[in-house]
Amino acid sequence: MSAPSPAAGKTLWGHYAGSVSRLVAFVVDLVLSIAVFELALAGISYIAQIVTGNAIGLHRSNIVVLVIFIAWEFVYFGNAWASSGRTPGMALLGICVVRVDGTVLSPRQGWLRALAFPLGFLTLGVGFIWIFVDRERRAVYDVIAGSTVVYAWDARTGRLRFLARPAGLRMSGNPPPAQQLTPPAQQLTPPAQQLTPPAQQLTPPAQQLTPPAEQVTGMSGPESG
Repeated sequence: MSAPSPAAGKTLWGHYAGSVSRLVAFVVDLVLSIAVFELALAGISYIAQIVTGNAIGLHRSNIVVLVIFIAWEFVYFGNAWASSGRTPGMALLGICVVRVDGTVLSPRQGWLRALAFPLGFLTLGVGFIWIFVDRERRAVYDVIAGSTVVYAWDARTGRLRFLARPAGLRMSGNPPPAQQLTPPAQQLTPPAQQLTPPAQQLTPPAQQLTPPAEQVTGMSGPESG
């Protein structure tokens, strides 16, 4: 994977991660893994005390506990790198481990990186200092595993994309105008003449209700005779 050019863009995606980001991510992972291990030890000690009735203290000063702790750290980092290429601390800092060509790290490389990771301490820090010497900012264990660490997200680009979102929506014309969301008043309330029929349709003409006078009284001439 060639070194990224500063003029390639303002995003940090794919750029080699700096030493500060990697150090902070490691400290976060170390604190988290130790906390989980200590909680597990406390839980096991409590259960053993209930079962045996005797207080049992498990500490990392015990050689067996120390071996288990080292194995736990290997599983913590190895499983994270083999499964997703990043630990919780690396995810928090926005960095991940990839192959030298930039592709996804294979599980074998993830476990190999975890196995070679202690070389950074066994070489009295020389394995970590190699990050400042190597052009691709790889430590000794990265060279052995064929991996490198890059930025996996860019907060600045995400912020600019979020701020530009309202303007983009206005330009695209996707959101409906206000008049489309609120129907006109005349569509909600029908006209009054449709609810109340005309008066002449309810009351028939007077001449239809009252027959002519000559039909009621008849002809008075023949009756009087």
